[in-house]
Amino acid sequence: MASLPSLPKPISQNPHFPTKPAAHSHSLNVIPRKHSFSGHGLLNFQHGSFRARETRVIRSSNQTEAVPDYSIQVSDVPLLTCSEAIEKLKTYRENRHGKQQYLAMYSSIFGGITTDPAAMVIPIDDHMVHRGHGVFDTAAIRDGYLYELDQHLDRILRSASMAKIDIPFDRESIRRILIQTVSASKCKTGSLRYWLSTGPGDFQLSPSGCHQPALYAIVIQDLSPFNSKGIKVVTSSIPIKSPQFATMKSVNYLPNVLSKMEAEEEGAFAAIWLDRDGFIAEGPNMNVAFVTKEKELVMPQFDKILSGCTAKRVLVLAEGLVREGKLRGVRIENVTVEEGKKADEMMLIGSGILVRPVVQWDEQVIGDGKEGSLTQILLNLIIEDMKSGPPTVREPIPY
Repeated sequence: MASLPSLPKPISQNPHFPTKPAAHSHSLNVIPRKHSFSGHGLLNFQHGSFRARETRVIRSSNQTEAVPDYSIQVSDVPLLTCSEAIEKLKTYRENRHGKQQYLAMYSSIFGGITTDPAAMVIPIDDHMVHRGHGVFDTAAIRDGYLYELDQHLDRILRSASMAKIDIPFDRESIRRILIQTVSASKCKTGSLRYWLSTGPGDFQLSPSGCHQPALYAIVIQDLSPFNSKGIKVVTSSIPIKSPQFATMKSVNYLPNVLSKMEAEEEGAFAAIWLDRDGFIAEGPNMNVAFVTKEKELVMPQFDKILSGCTAKRVLVLAEGLVREGKLRGVRIENVTVEEGKKADEMMLIGSGILVRPVVQWDEQVIGDGKEGSLTQILLNLIIEDMKSGPPTVREPIPY
């Protein structure tokens, strides 16, 4: 690997964290008011884990339900040294087999890069963890290049400003850190995800006790195969975020998660949000677009939703199709549900899925129920752009 310049030091010194363990109470049982319990629960501890051997029946004024009894004695919980905790983290990671591999992480808290997944941790008192006061973004890694790094970097800095998060370094230093993290990972194809937070400090609501903002970045290699098969979507019943928060890419993704879960429960890939006026907005983590019967590409306006970097790149590439006569035009405007469901083609667009054809929305079949030809062309254009696009969208990694 080529030698890399030293990483910049944070603007202020890292905070010191107390090492004295907190005092424990002698009971972890909390019995809410208006509840009565029957039955006795016993636990079986094996190698640091426990399971409920019996259940309690909880009776309240509203309902009766059986729940596991997880009452434990503090003496049964091991007190670990730092090295023992790290070893358990290593064992946990070694026993975890998923499609995603974490190859490198940068943290401004320890001021460097690690390639050990067990060390890829964030302080629990970071306000991003317990208050959601953080923003993030993601850039794809393809064939040793970061795709649209500057576009994503500009967006996270805008999000940080909206969230009133100071940055620990200037833009160029953050950019250099991100590139070096990918370089250290040796990852040629995957993704780079990075966060800016108000940092660790305490468990208060205000970040005034945080010593310094924090930057985290992780390189992820995803071994799952790429899928361009047509999918089904449904209309989300989860309330959409207000424009102030929808246009900011913060870590507050609970509405997005619930929307995605709702879709999966209905056998669909994603759920589509409508804005407060009933117009089509976006998916849980992707934009949506349509090809009308007049062969125009139409995308909802970005004033109430997240400004998708991949979606904006699709709009640029689509102009070439207009010049070739394959599209009659490209429009960004409000789209009604009726217009969307009557379109010839529908697609979801995002850095994680690129361009994915939609063949059914709720009970309505889109077009002829098959993957649209123009959707496929746009997908191919994005893939080609990632492989051989201009320097403005491809940043080489010095491995």
